[in-house]
Amino acid sequence: MFDIFTILHDNGMLFLMGQYPNGPLGGILCTLLISLLAVLFAFPIGVLLGLARLSPFRWLSWPAACWVYVLRGIPLLMVVFWTYFCVPLLIGHNISGFTTMLCTLVIYESAYIAEIVRGGIQALPGGQYEASRALGMSYMKTLRLVILPQALYNTLPSLVSQLVSIIKDSTLGYVINVPELTYAANQVNNQLLTKPFQVFAIVAMGYYIICFSLTWLANKLEDRIARKRRNERADEKTAAKALLLTKTELQ
Repeated sequence: MFDIFTILHDNGMLFLMGQYPNGPLGGILCTLLISLLAVLFAFPIGVLLGLARLSPFRWLSWPAACWVYVLRGIPLLMVVFWTYFCVPLLIGHNISGFTTMLCTLVIYESAYIAEIVRGGIQALPGGQYEASRALGMSYMKTLRLVILPQALYNTLPSLVSQLVSIIKDSTLGYVINVPELTYAANQVNNQLLTKPFQVFAIVAMGYYIICFSLTWLANKLEDRIARKRRNERADEKTAAKALLLTKTELQ
């Protein structure tokens, strides 16, 4: 136990931010940065893929389905290697490990976010779409103003949970020398040589604290959304009873 505190005291900044500002940003900050950027860039792609999956046009739904099924059916490590070797061939020059891992996570996680969005849309009552169309709203306007705002709000807990998965997936950046938390731990372990258990116990605790906090946030969001939906249903029932009572009194 005392060894862990000693290691943290001597190498805490390396675990936190890598060699920054004398070198590249790394450690926990690099892990969080690459994960948040991956969610930011994968989210719009996932929304478009989710909408394409629900499209009545096969030339949209079939390619989107292939994208989702292929990426969800292969290990992330394979996508890391494909990106690492293929992207430089496509653009004509090498890219950093950070950029490679970011591109990999964006491509891979877009398939999972697409399924989250698709599930959120399908969970909405069918009357929402039908009522909007009956009011003369176009298909795109219905999606933009009625369907997507509700679906995305309902999927917030799932998106936060997906961020937890992305943070854990980012550890594979170690194999292409991305200076994230696992890479920093390996640097510390190579310096100490005799205390691998203590070093990687610190890494495990770091990931646990981050992922547990995000999971707690996802549960709170889920409870809040469920409570809001219950209140809305209660208000609708109250309004319906008031309307019925008014009609009875008029008669």
